[in-house]
Amino acid sequence: QVQLVESGGGLVQAGGSLRLSCAASGRTFSRYTMGWFRRAPGKEREFVGAISWSGGRSYYADSVKGRFNISRDNAKNTVYLQMNGLKPEATAVYYCAAKVDSSGIYSAANEYNYWGQGTQVTVSS
Repeated sequence: QVQLVESGGGLVQAGGSLRLSCAASGRTFSRYTMGWFRRAPGKEREFVGAISWSGGRSYYADSVKGRFNISRDNAKNTVYLQMNGLKPEATAVYYCAAKVDSSGIYSAANEYNYWGQGTQVTVSS
């Protein structure tokens, strides 16, 4: 199995920044599409962003475009989510996920095969 472990969450002021990391271990990581999702209190899990296995293409939810950036370092088996201009509504548990099939829908949670345990991000107003 592939294990994914998120880190970097915490408490930040509105307008601040955080950089989340997701470290992968187990089977091959570099060929997977990697996604970030989040679940806010009382809400369904939603797509945040995704990045292709090579890092050449990335995708973002409209709500975070221009403020969040996803990247990956395959040599380190790690994917990152740089979050800038954080708003209180960004408070959520953030999850990274790995998608084996690169031809699927990148924004659909049910397309991903492996999930991390999540890391809490809290944005204070």
